[in-house]
Amino acid sequence: MYSSLSHLACTACTATLPADRLATTCPACGKVLYARYDLEQASQTMTTTALTERPWGMWRYAEILPVVDVANRVTLGEGGTPLLATPRLGSTFGIDRLLVKDEGLNPTGSFKARGLAMAVSRAKELGAEALVIPSAGNAGAAMAAYAARAGLPAHVLMPADAPEATKAECHAYGAHVTLVDGLINDAGRVARQLADAFGWFDVSTLKEPYRAEGKKTLGLELADQLGWRVPDAIVYPTGGGTGIVGMWKAFDELESMGLIGSDRPRMIVVQPEGCAPIVRAFEQGETHAAAWQDASTVAAGLRVPVAIGDYLILEAIRASGGTAITVSDADLMEGVRLAATLEGIFASPEAGAAVIATQRLRESGYLTRHDEVVIFSTGSGLKHTDLIAPSLPVIDPDSDNLPETIRHSAQC
Repeated sequence: MYSSLSHLACTACTATLPADRLATTCPACGKVLYARYDLEQASQTMTTTALTERPWGMWRYAEILPVVDVANRVTLGEGGTPLLATPRLGSTFGIDRLLVKDEGLNPTGSFKARGLAMAVSRAKELGAEALVIPSAGNAGAAMAAYAARAGLPAHVLMPADAPEATKAECHAYGAHVTLVDGLINDAGRVARQLADAFGWFDVSTLKEPYRAEGKKTLGLELADQLGWRVPDAIVYPTGGGTGIVGMWKAFDELESMGLIGSDRPRMIVVQPEGCAPIVRAFEQGETHAAAWQDASTVAAGLRVPVAIGDYLILEAIRASGGTAITVSDADLMEGVRLAATLEGIFASPEAGAAVIATQRLRESGYLTRHDEVVIFSTGSGLKHTDLIAPSLPVIDPDSDNLPETIRHSAQC
Protein backbone atom coordinates (compact mmCIF):
# COMPACT_ATOMS: atom_id res chain seq x y z
CA MET A 1 0.00 0.00 0.00
CA TYR A 2 2.34 2.69 -1.30
CA SER A 3 1.49 5.74 -3.37
CA SER A 4 2.32 5.61 -7.08
CA LEU A 5 2.23 9.42 -7.34
CA SER A 6 4.42 10.52 -10.23
CA HIS A 7 3.85 14.21 -11.00
CA LEU A 8 1.37 17.08 -11.26
CA ALA A 9 -0.27 18.06 -14.54
CA CYS A 10 -2.33 21.07 -15.53
CA THR A 11 -5.92 20.34 -16.54
CA ALA A 12 -5.93 23.18 -19.08
CA CYS A 13 -2.47 23.41 -20.68
CA THR A 14 0.45 21.04 -21.22
CA ALA A 15 2.40 22.05 -18.12
CA THR A 16 3.72 19.36 -15.79
CA LEU A 17 5.34 19.87 -12.40
CA PRO A 18 7.19 17.72 -9.89
CA ALA A 19 5.07 16.51 -7.00
CA ASP A 20 7.75 16.82 -4.33
CA ARG A 21 7.02 20.42 -3.28
CA LEU A 22 4.05 22.54 -2.24
CA ALA A 23 1.97 23.64 -5.23
CA THR A 24 -1.12 25.73 -5.80
CA THR A 25 -2.45 26.27 -9.33
CA CYS A 26 -0.66 25.96 -12.67
CA PRO A 27 2.17 28.54 -12.84
CA ALA A 28 1.74 28.77 -16.61
CA CYS A 29 -2.02 29.45 -16.87
CA GLY A 30 -3.45 29.60 -13.35
CA LYS A 31 -5.77 26.61 -13.82
CA VAL A 32 -6.33 23.51 -11.70
CA LEU A 33 -3.51 21.01 -11.21
CA TYR A 34 -4.15 17.26 -10.98
CA ALA A 35 -2.06 14.67 -9.18
CA ARG A 36 -1.02 11.95 -11.64
CA TYR A 37 0.00 8.38 -10.88
CA ASP A 38 1.78 5.42 -12.40
CA LEU A 39 -1.48 3.53 -12.80
CA GLU A 40 0.16 0.43 -14.26
CA GLN A 41 2.26 0.14 -11.14
CA ALA A 42 -0.74 0.84 -8.92
CA SER A 43 -2.79 -1.87 -10.60
CA GLN A 44 -0.28 -4.52 -9.54
CA THR A 45 -1.15 -4.19 -5.86
CA MET A 46 -4.52 -2.38 -5.71
CA THR A 47 -6.50 -5.38 -6.91
CA THR A 48 -10.01 -6.46 -6.00
CA THR A 49 -8.55 -9.39 -4.09
CA ALA A 50 -6.14 -7.22 -2.12
CA LEU A 51 -8.86 -4.71 -1.29
CA THR A 52 -11.05 -7.38 0.34
CA GLU A 53 -8.37 -7.69 3.02
CA ARG A 54 -8.03 -3.97 3.73
CA PRO A 55 -10.07 -2.06 6.33
CA TRP A 56 -12.81 0.25 5.12
CA GLY A 57 -11.90 3.89 5.02
CA MET A 58 -10.44 6.45 2.67
CA TRP A 59 -6.87 5.23 2.89
CA ARG A 60 -7.54 1.72 1.54
CA TYR A 61 -6.84 3.12 -1.96
CA ALA A 62 -3.31 4.23 -1.02
CA GLU A 63 -1.76 3.41 -4.40
CA ILE A 64 -3.71 6.19 -6.10
CA LEU A 65 -3.60 8.67 -3.22
CA PRO A 66 -0.84 11.27 -2.95
CA VAL A 67 0.58 10.81 0.57
CA VAL A 68 3.93 9.09 0.08
CA ASP A 69 4.92 8.32 3.68
CA VAL A 70 2.27 6.51 5.72
CA ALA A 71 3.53 8.38 8.80
CA ASN A 72 2.22 11.60 7.29
CA ARG A 73 -1.40 10.48 7.08
CA VAL A 74 -3.49 12.75 9.24
CA THR A 75 -6.62 10.77 9.96
CA LEU A 76 -9.69 10.83 12.19
CA GLY A 77 -11.31 7.78 10.57
CA GLU A 78 -12.74 9.44 7.48
CA GLY A 79 -14.38 7.53 4.64
CA GLY A 80 -16.06 4.16 4.70
CA THR A 81 -19.48 5.81 4.84
CA PRO A 82 -22.58 3.69 4.20
CA LEU A 83 -24.36 3.38 0.87
CA LEU A 84 -27.95 3.02 2.03
CA ALA A 85 -30.88 1.56 0.14
CA THR A 86 -33.81 3.96 0.56
CA PRO A 87 -36.91 2.03 -0.51
CA ARG A 88 -39.51 4.33 1.09
CA LEU A 89 -37.98 7.43 -0.47
CA GLY A 90 -37.63 5.55 -3.75
CA SER A 91 -41.26 4.42 -3.67
CA THR A 92 -42.37 7.99 -3.05
CA PHE A 93 -40.34 9.22 -6.02
CA GLY A 94 -41.09 6.24 -8.29
CA ILE A 95 -37.49 4.92 -8.44
CA ASP A 96 -36.92 1.24 -7.70
CA ARG A 97 -33.19 1.49 -6.97
CA LEU A 98 -32.55 4.68 -5.03
CA LEU A 99 -29.46 4.81 -2.82
CA VAL A 100 -28.05 7.47 -0.51
CA LYS A 101 -24.35 7.78 0.26
CA ASP A 102 -24.41 9.27 3.76
CA GLU A 103 -21.36 11.50 4.10
CA GLY A 104 -22.71 13.11 7.26
CA LEU A 105 -21.15 10.22 9.20
CA ASN A 106 -17.62 11.43 8.46
CA PRO A 107 -15.55 13.16 11.14
CA THR A 108 -16.74 16.78 11.50
CA GLY A 109 -20.08 15.74 10.00
CA SER A 110 -19.55 16.20 6.27
CA PHE A 111 -17.80 15.04 3.11
CA LYS A 112 -15.30 17.88 3.61
CA ALA A 113 -13.39 15.57 5.94
CA ARG A 114 -12.14 13.57 2.96
CA GLY A 115 -10.69 16.48 1.05
CA LEU A 116 -9.20 18.26 4.04
CA ALA A 117 -7.70 15.10 5.52
CA MET A 118 -5.82 14.68 2.25
CA ALA A 119 -4.89 18.34 1.82
CA VAL A 120 -3.63 18.67 5.39
CA SER A 121 -1.73 15.37 5.20
CA ARG A 122 0.03 16.36 2.01
CA ALA A 123 0.71 19.91 3.23
CA LYS A 124 2.31 18.45 6.35
CA GLU A 125 4.35 16.01 4.25
CA LEU A 126 5.66 18.82 2.05
CA GLY A 127 6.60 21.13 4.90
CA ALA A 128 3.75 23.63 5.29
CA GLU A 129 4.01 25.48 8.60
CA ALA A 130 0.52 27.02 8.80
CA LEU A 131 -2.73 26.69 6.85
CA VAL A 132 -5.44 29.09 5.73
CA ILE A 133 -8.83 28.43 4.16
CA PRO A 134 -11.92 30.38 3.09
CA SER A 135 -15.06 28.46 4.00
CA ALA A 136 -18.82 28.68 4.18
CA GLY A 137 -18.60 26.44 7.24
CA ASN A 138 -17.95 22.72 6.86
CA ALA A 139 -14.61 22.97 5.04
CA GLY A 140 -13.29 25.32 7.69
CA ALA A 141 -14.38 22.96 10.45
CA ALA A 142 -12.73 20.01 8.72
CA MET A 143 -9.50 21.90 8.08
CA ALA A 144 -9.39 23.10 11.69
CA ALA A 145 -9.87 19.55 13.00
CA TYR A 146 -7.20 17.99 10.79
CA ALA A 147 -4.78 20.86 11.37
CA ALA A 148 -5.21 20.31 15.11
CA ARG A 149 -4.55 16.62 14.59
CA ALA A 150 -1.40 17.46 12.60
CA GLY A 151 -0.20 20.11 15.03
CA LEU A 152 -0.39 22.91 12.45
CA PRO A 153 -1.77 26.43 13.04
CA ALA A 154 -5.08 26.94 11.24
CA HIS A 155 -6.66 30.18 10.01
CA VAL A 156 -10.27 30.14 8.80
CA LEU A 157 -11.95 33.00 6.90
CA MET A 158 -15.75 32.71 6.96
CA PRO A 159 -18.67 34.85 5.84
CA ALA A 160 -20.10 36.57 8.90
CA ASP A 161 -23.43 34.78 8.41
CA ALA A 162 -21.93 31.28 8.20
CA PRO A 163 -23.71 28.70 10.39
CA GLU A 164 -23.07 29.33 14.08
CA ALA A 165 -22.35 25.65 14.68
CA THR A 166 -19.39 25.63 12.29
CA LYS A 167 -18.00 28.88 13.70
CA ALA A 168 -18.08 27.30 17.16
CA GLU A 169 -16.56 24.09 15.83
CA CYS A 170 -13.59 25.89 14.26
CA HIS A 171 -13.01 27.78 17.51
CA ALA A 172 -13.19 24.55 19.52
CA TYR A 173 -10.44 23.01 17.39
CA GLY A 174 -8.19 25.97 18.17
CA ALA A 175 -8.34 27.64 14.77
CA HIS A 176 -8.06 31.40 14.41
CA VAL A 177 -11.43 32.39 12.91
CA THR A 178 -11.96 35.68 11.06
CA LEU A 179 -15.42 36.69 9.88
CA VAL A 180 -15.71 38.52 6.57
CA ASP A 181 -18.47 40.90 5.53
CA GLY A 182 -19.29 39.15 2.26
CA LEU A 183 -19.48 35.73 0.58
CA ILE A 184 -17.02 32.88 0.29
CA ASN A 185 -15.30 34.45 -2.73
CA ASP A 186 -14.67 37.56 -0.61
CA ALA A 187 -13.24 35.33 2.14
CA GLY A 188 -11.09 33.67 -0.52
CA ARG A 189 -9.65 37.02 -1.59
CA VAL A 190 -8.66 37.79 2.01
CA ALA A 191 -7.21 34.30 2.46
CA ARG A 192 -4.95 34.78 -0.57
CA GLN A 193 -3.71 38.10 0.80
CA LEU A 194 -2.90 36.52 4.15
CA ALA A 195 -1.20 33.54 2.52
CA ASP A 196 1.04 35.90 0.56
CA ALA A 197 1.74 38.13 3.55
CA PHE A 198 2.50 35.47 6.16
CA GLY A 199 3.53 32.39 4.18
CA TRP A 200 0.47 30.37 5.19
CA PHE A 201 -0.44 27.61 2.76
CA ASP A 202 -3.84 28.17 1.13
CA VAL A 203 -5.97 25.01 0.89
CA SER A 204 -8.87 26.65 -0.96
CA THR A 205 -11.09 24.49 -3.18
CA LEU A 206 -9.11 23.29 -6.24
CA LYS A 207 -6.41 25.91 -5.63
CA GLU A 208 -4.07 23.15 -4.51
CA PRO A 209 -3.97 19.65 -6.04
CA TYR A 210 -4.83 17.41 -3.11
CA ARG A 211 -8.30 18.25 -1.75
CA ALA A 212 -9.63 16.79 -5.00
CA GLU A 213 -7.71 13.58 -4.29
CA GLY A 214 -9.55 13.19 -1.01
CA LYS A 215 -12.89 13.88 -2.69
CA LYS A 216 -11.91 11.39 -5.39
CA THR A 217 -12.38 8.66 -2.81
CA LEU A 218 -16.14 9.29 -3.04
CA GLY A 219 -16.01 7.73 -6.49
CA LEU A 220 -13.51 5.03 -5.58
CA GLU A 221 -15.60 3.96 -2.61
CA LEU A 222 -18.88 4.07 -4.52
CA ALA A 223 -17.57 1.78 -7.28
CA ASP A 224 -16.10 -0.53 -4.63
CA GLN A 225 -19.41 -0.72 -2.70
CA LEU A 226 -21.30 -1.50 -5.92
CA GLY A 227 -19.03 -4.43 -6.76
CA TRP A 228 -16.79 -2.52 -9.20
CA ARG A 229 -19.42 -0.90 -11.32
CA VAL A 230 -21.04 2.54 -11.40
CA PRO A 231 -24.70 3.56 -11.02
CA ASP A 232 -26.83 5.03 -13.78
CA ALA A 233 -26.90 8.49 -12.21
CA ILE A 234 -25.28 10.49 -9.42
CA VAL A 235 -27.18 13.45 -7.96
CA TYR A 236 -24.79 15.86 -6.31
CA PRO A 237 -25.30 19.22 -4.55
CA THR A 238 -22.68 21.52 -6.02
CA GLY A 239 -20.93 24.59 -4.72
CA GLY A 240 -17.22 24.55 -5.54
CA GLY A 241 -17.71 21.19 -7.25
CA THR A 242 -14.65 19.33 -6.00
CA GLY A 243 -16.71 16.18 -5.45
CA ILE A 244 -17.91 16.06 -9.07
CA VAL A 245 -14.39 16.77 -10.32
CA GLY A 246 -12.82 14.20 -8.02
CA MET A 247 -15.29 11.43 -8.82
CA TRP A 248 -14.93 11.96 -12.57
CA LYS A 249 -11.16 11.64 -12.18
CA ALA A 250 -11.59 8.55 -10.03
CA PHE A 251 -13.66 6.73 -12.64
CA ASP A 252 -11.05 7.39 -15.33
CA GLU A 253 -8.28 6.06 -13.10
CA LEU A 254 -10.26 2.96 -12.17
CA GLU A 255 -10.90 2.20 -15.83
CA SER A 256 -7.20 2.61 -16.66
CA MET A 257 -6.43 0.12 -13.89
CA GLY A 258 -8.96 -2.37 -15.24
CA LEU A 259 -11.21 -2.18 -12.19
CA ILE A 260 -14.28 -0.82 -13.99
CA GLY A 261 -15.38 -0.57 -17.62
CA SER A 262 -16.09 2.45 -19.79
CA ASP A 263 -19.63 3.07 -18.48
CA ARG A 264 -20.11 6.30 -16.57
CA PRO A 265 -22.96 7.56 -14.42
CA ARG A 266 -24.84 10.63 -15.56
CA MET A 267 -23.43 13.38 -13.37
CA ILE A 268 -26.24 15.63 -12.15
CA VAL A 269 -25.42 18.98 -10.58
CA VAL A 270 -27.93 20.56 -8.18
CA GLN A 271 -27.77 24.22 -7.15
CA PRO A 272 -30.20 26.57 -5.38
CA GLU A 273 -32.14 29.11 -7.42
CA GLY A 274 -30.40 31.93 -5.56
CA CYS A 275 -26.88 30.81 -6.55
CA ALA A 276 -26.66 28.67 -9.69
CA PRO A 277 -23.65 29.68 -11.82
CA ILE A 278 -22.95 26.13 -13.04
CA VAL A 279 -26.58 25.48 -13.99
CA ARG A 280 -26.76 28.75 -15.92
CA ALA A 281 -23.50 28.02 -17.76
CA PHE A 282 -24.68 24.50 -18.61
CA GLU A 283 -27.99 25.75 -19.98
CA GLN A 284 -26.26 28.44 -22.03
CA GLY A 285 -23.69 26.04 -23.49
CA GLU A 286 -20.75 27.85 -21.88
CA THR A 287 -17.45 26.22 -20.90
CA HIS A 288 -16.93 28.60 -17.98
CA ALA A 289 -19.43 29.93 -15.44
CA ALA A 290 -19.69 33.68 -14.93
CA ALA A 291 -19.83 34.86 -11.33
CA TRP A 292 -23.32 34.88 -9.83
CA GLN A 293 -24.39 38.25 -8.50
CA ASP A 294 -26.18 38.71 -5.15
CA ALA A 295 -25.96 35.03 -4.22
CA SER A 296 -28.49 33.98 -1.60
CA THR A 297 -29.62 30.62 -0.18
CA VAL A 298 -30.18 28.97 3.20
CA ALA A 299 -27.80 26.20 2.08
CA ALA A 300 -24.53 27.90 3.06
CA GLY A 301 -22.35 25.31 1.36
CA LEU A 302 -24.02 26.01 -1.99
CA ARG A 303 -23.62 29.78 -1.82
CA VAL A 304 -20.53 29.78 -4.04
CA PRO A 305 -20.79 32.52 -6.68
CA VAL A 306 -17.76 31.43 -8.71
CA ALA A 307 -15.78 28.18 -8.95
CA ILE A 308 -12.23 27.84 -10.27
CA GLY A 309 -13.04 24.32 -11.45
CA ASP A 310 -16.11 25.38 -13.43
CA TYR A 311 -14.76 24.04 -16.73
CA LEU A 312 -14.04 20.64 -15.16
CA ILE A 313 -17.52 20.38 -13.64
CA LEU A 314 -19.20 21.33 -16.92
CA GLU A 315 -17.02 18.86 -18.83
CA ALA A 316 -18.05 16.02 -16.50
CA ILE A 317 -21.75 16.86 -16.83
CA ARG A 318 -21.65 16.97 -20.63
CA ALA A 319 -19.34 13.99 -21.17
CA SER A 320 -21.58 11.83 -18.99
CA GLY A 321 -24.85 12.91 -20.60
CA GLY A 322 -25.80 14.46 -17.29
CA THR A 323 -27.69 17.62 -16.47
CA ALA A 324 -27.88 20.54 -14.05
CA ILE A 325 -30.95 21.66 -12.14
CA THR A 326 -31.99 24.35 -9.66
CA VAL A 327 -34.30 24.02 -6.68
CA SER A 328 -35.83 26.65 -4.40
CA ASP A 329 -34.87 27.04 -0.75
CA ALA A 330 -38.36 25.91 0.25
CA ASP A 331 -38.00 22.79 -1.88
CA LEU A 332 -34.56 21.86 -0.55
CA MET A 333 -35.86 22.10 3.01
CA GLU A 334 -38.67 19.77 1.93
CA GLY A 335 -35.92 17.41 0.74
CA VAL A 336 -34.44 17.49 4.23
CA ARG A 337 -37.84 16.60 5.69
CA LEU A 338 -38.45 13.73 3.26
CA ALA A 339 -35.07 12.08 3.87
CA ALA A 340 -35.51 12.36 7.62
CA THR A 341 -39.13 11.22 7.94
CA LEU A 342 -39.04 8.48 5.32
CA GLU A 343 -35.55 7.04 5.87
CA GLY A 344 -34.19 8.40 9.15
CA ILE A 345 -31.41 10.27 7.37
CA PHE A 346 -31.04 13.75 8.86
CA ALA A 347 -29.37 15.53 5.95
CA SER A 348 -28.03 19.04 5.59
CA PRO A 349 -29.88 21.63 3.47
CA GLU A 350 -27.31 21.07 0.72
CA ALA A 351 -28.15 17.37 0.66
CA GLY A 352 -31.84 18.24 0.83
CA ALA A 353 -31.34 19.98 -2.51
CA ALA A 354 -30.12 16.73 -4.06
CA VAL A 355 -33.02 14.78 -2.56
CA ILE A 356 -35.72 17.07 -3.93
CA ALA A 357 -33.93 17.42 -7.29
CA THR A 358 -34.13 13.64 -7.66
CA GLN A 359 -37.90 13.82 -7.23
CA ARG A 360 -38.14 16.64 -9.79
CA LEU A 361 -36.00 14.74 -12.31
CA ARG A 362 -38.17 11.65 -11.92
CA GLU A 363 -41.32 13.73 -12.42
CA SER A 364 -39.86 15.24 -15.60
CA GLY A 365 -38.94 11.78 -16.96
CA TYR A 366 -35.21 12.47 -17.01
CA LEU A 367 -34.81 9.69 -14.44
CA THR A 368 -36.75 6.47 -14.96
CA ARG A 369 -38.19 3.97 -12.52
CA HIS A 370 -35.49 1.46 -13.40
CA ASP A 371 -32.47 3.77 -13.10
CA GLU A 372 -30.06 3.05 -10.27
CA VAL A 373 -29.64 6.48 -8.71
CA VAL A 374 -27.21 7.55 -5.98
CA ILE A 375 -27.90 10.72 -4.02
CA PHE A 376 -24.94 12.16 -2.15
CA SER A 377 -25.96 13.38 1.29
CA THR A 378 -22.92 15.57 1.79
CA GLY A 379 -23.46 16.58 5.40
CA SER A 380 -25.39 16.12 8.60
CA GLY A 381 -28.45 18.16 9.42
CA LEU A 382 -27.32 18.36 13.04
CA LYS A 383 -25.32 21.50 12.19
CA HIS A 384 -28.43 23.22 10.83
CA THR A 385 -31.03 22.77 13.55
CA ASP A 386 -31.61 26.53 13.59
CA LEU A 387 -33.29 26.13 10.18
CA ILE A 388 -35.40 23.16 11.18
CA ALA A 389 -36.24 23.33 14.90
CA PRO A 390 -40.03 23.56 15.41
CA SER A 391 -42.00 25.37 18.08
CA LEU A 392 -43.16 22.50 20.28
CA PRO A 393 -46.13 22.46 22.68
CA VAL A 394 -45.52 22.03 26.40
CA ILE A 395 -47.95 19.85 28.34
CA ASP A 396 -48.89 19.70 31.99
CA PRO A 397 -47.89 16.21 33.21
CA ASP A 398 -50.55 16.43 35.93
CA SER A 399 -53.39 17.17 33.54
CA ASP A 400 -56.66 15.33 34.23
CA ASN A 401 -57.06 14.73 30.51
CA LEU A 402 -53.53 13.75 29.54
CA PRO A 403 -54.33 11.32 26.65
CA GLU A 404 -56.50 13.92 24.91
CA THR A 405 -53.83 16.60 25.48
CA ILE A 406 -51.20 14.37 23.88
CA ARG A 407 -53.51 13.56 20.97
CA HIS A 408 -54.12 17.27 20.35
CA SER A 409 -50.41 18.21 20.54
CA ALA A 410 -49.48 15.35 18.19
CA GLN A 411 -52.06 16.53 15.66
CA CYS A 412 -50.68 20.06 15.88
